[in-house]
Amino acid sequence: MPVRNRLADLAPEIAAWRRDIHAHPELMFDTARTAAIVADKLRAFGCDEVVTGIARNGVVGVIRGQKTGSGRVLGLRADMDALPIEEATGAAHASTEPGKMHACGHDGHTAMLLGAAQYLCETRNFDGTAVVIFQPAEEGGGGGRVMIEEGVLERFGIQEVYGMHNWPGIAEGRFAIRPGGFFAAADQFDIRITGKGGHAAKPHEGVDACLVAGHVMVALQSVVARNVDPVAQAVLSVTGIDAGGGAYNVIPQTAVMRGTVRTMDEGVRELVRARLIHVAEATAAAFGAAAEVTYHTGYPVMINAEVETEHAAAAARRVSGQCDEAPLVMGAEDFAYMLQARPGAYILVGNGDTAPVHHPEYDFNDAAIAPGTSWWAEIAEGRMPLG
Repeated sequence: MPVRNRLADLAPEIAAWRRDIHAHPELMFDTARTAAIVADKLRAFGCDEVVTGIARNGVVGVIRGQKTGSGRVLGLRADMDALPIEEATGAAHASTEPGKMHACGHDGHTAMLLGAAQYLCETRNFDGTAVVIFQPAEEGGGGGRVMIEEGVLERFGIQEVYGMHNWPGIAEGRFAIRPGGFFAAADQFDIRITGKGGHAAKPHEGVDACLVAGHVMVALQSVVARNVDPVAQAVLSVTGIDAGGGAYNVIPQTAVMRGTVRTMDEGVRELVRARLIHVAEATAAAFGAAAEVTYHTGYPVMINAEVETEHAAAAARRVSGQCDEAPLVMGAEDFAYMLQARPGAYILVGNGDTAPVHHPEYDFNDAAIAPGTSWWAEIAEGRMPLG
C-alpha cells in the first residue's frame, strides 16, 4: 500500500505541529511543553490510555485495535528533545530559545508519530495493541534507558519495538535499513595530565603538561591504527584540550583532555578502552608526568533484529516501493537500549538534500511526513493484521 490518502491529507496539519515544536525546543529531560502537547493530542485523538511522567516527561499512548485477540503489542517510539546549538536556518519557524534548536529532527519524529497515532485511533485496522512512546533525553541523557528502568516495556506488555530517524542524503520518501549492528556504541573519556608547573624561561625545571598532552593525543591514534583489527570499526577522537590560565610565560602544571570512542562490537569496545588507559598512563609516565583517565561508558551498539528488520523493510517497500540497505552509522542512538530489551528494528526515512543533522542550518524536511507516518501505520497494521 502506498502513502495513505488520509495521512497525505493530514500532512499540512502535522507539519504545523512540527514547526511549533521546532520553534520551542527543549533539552534532555526538560521537555515539559512538548510532552504536554503530545499528551493533549493523544487524548483528543481518543487513545484508550495516556500516561505521562515516565522518565520525568515521557508520554505513552495506548491504542487498541478493532480486535485484540491476537494478544500482540507493538511499541512505536519517537524522541522529543533538541540540542544545545544556536540555530542558523533563518526559517520562519526557527527556534525562539537562544542556544537551543531541533538540529536532529526530533520535532519531525514526534510530529510524525502523533500523525500516525491519530490515524490509528481513527481506523484501528489491526488486531492487537499499538503503544506510542514519546521519549525525552535521547541526545546524551539516555532517556530510553530510564523509560525501560521505570518499566515502560513491562507495564504496557510491549513485545516488539520500532523506531525511525530522518536521514539527510537519502531522497525524500525513500527508506533504508540494515539488520544487525547499525549505530555505534558511544563512550567518552577525560584524561587529566599532571606535570610540574614553572616559568616558561626555565622549562628544564618543570614537566610541561601541554607537551605531555600533545604526545598522549598522538599516541592515542595508534590504538585504532595498530591495535584494532582493520576490518572492524572503531573511532577514537580527542575533541578538546584545556590547559593553563592564559599567561604567556607560565608552563601549566595540568592539562585536561576529552574525547569520544565509537565502536560496533563489545570486544573491540573493551579493547579500545583498555588500550586508551594504558597508552595515556604510560606516555605520561615517560615524560615524568601522570595521567588519570576517567572513562564513561555510553550508549551500546544498536542492533536490529533480523526478522523484525525484514518486517520493517517490507513495510517500507509497501509504502514507497523500495527500501535500500543502509550504511553502518558511527553515531549513537539510545533506541539501542530498547532493542536490547525487545526484538525490533530502526529505520531511516529520507530527509533529502539538506544540511546534516547536528548542524546549525539543519531543518527537518516536511516532505518526509506523509511517507514517514504511512510507514508507522503500515508497521502497526502489517505486524497485527485483522486477518
